[in-house]
Amino acid sequence: MKRIAWMNDWISSQFPGNSFTLESASEDASFRRYFRAKFEDRSLIVMDAPPSQEDCRPFVRVAQLFYAAGAHVPRVLASDLDLGFLLLDDLGTTTYLQVLRDENANRLYADAIESLVKIQLASRAGILPDYDETLLLRELRLFPDWYVSRQMRVAMDAAQSAVLDSTFQRILRNNIAQPRVYVHRDYHSRNLMLCDPNPGILDFQDAVYGPITYDVVSLFKDAYICWDEERILDWVVRYWERAKNAGLPVAADFAEFYRDFEWMGVQRHLKVLGIFARLFHRDGKERYLRDLPLVNRYLRKVCERYSDFTPLLKVLDALEKRAAQVGHS
Repeated sequence: MKRIAWMNDWISSQFPGNSFTLESASEDASFRRYFRAKFEDRSLIVMDAPPSQEDCRPFVRVAQLFYAAGAHVPRVLASDLDLGFLLLDDLGTTTYLQVLRDENANRLYADAIESLVKIQLASRAGILPDYDETLLLRELRLFPDWYVSRQMRVAMDAAQSAVLDSTFQRILRNNIAQPRVYVHRDYHSRNLMLCDPNPGILDFQDAVYGPITYDVVSLFKDAYICWDEERILDWVVRYWERAKNAGLPVAADFAEFYRDFEWMGVQRHLKVLGIFARLFHRDGKERYLRDLPLVNRYLRKVCERYSDFTPLLKVLDALEKRAAQVGHS
């Protein structure tokens, strides 16, 4: 409650003499919270990011970068980095996830592709943190540490651990070899807002400089919404054609690009399984558990398509069988 009082005082200091009401807007998977400050003539978003747990500066930096690239991101209208408050444009209340339907998906995803290409075209090395092997591997380790150990509640034997380690190295070789661009890192239906110009883009503070297929995976193999693989393939082709025409460094051969897309997906799906398990077991956020089956399905389908992942698939089968035997799946 103390932070709410501080927030009220801070907003009042920005708008002397103007009355407003404050209501919860959303939470995300971190310690950040968002509130909507409603004035007579407009509404604004207040980010509450406790400095002991969150750092607002990456959000401010990436907002400036993406805005300069021509993407529709909220402008930072005021900030107090010591207190951990930002005042932002309000991009509305309607996420892609709420409105995506068969009949509008092509149009909405075309807008999302266009914004992603703008962001990627603005990419320069040395501006954002590198999405390097160390970070990619740290994310992969979330899978055994949280999904296998805590969610499935089984232990891997030495042979299974060795398979996992060798598979991780194979994935990383592919990921690191890909052309590099700015990566939003969570470019999906919960962070894209239906607005004008469309889409509004949120939750970009963890952006990095890394593999060009990463955000394409986030967008089309979305943990929160499932599409037929044929439609996903069609959208990936549309992205690839648009990126190629814009001069982005995508592979000249679509088959090679799609393979990179799928391999990048294995990295992301393993990571997300670990993150969702951690959000439940460490942070008590149970709602993420319902999204585990879809992410698991994405992972298995790619593993079934590539012989490189046959050993990983066998490990997954063995772990799930053991988890089912002890009643934890």
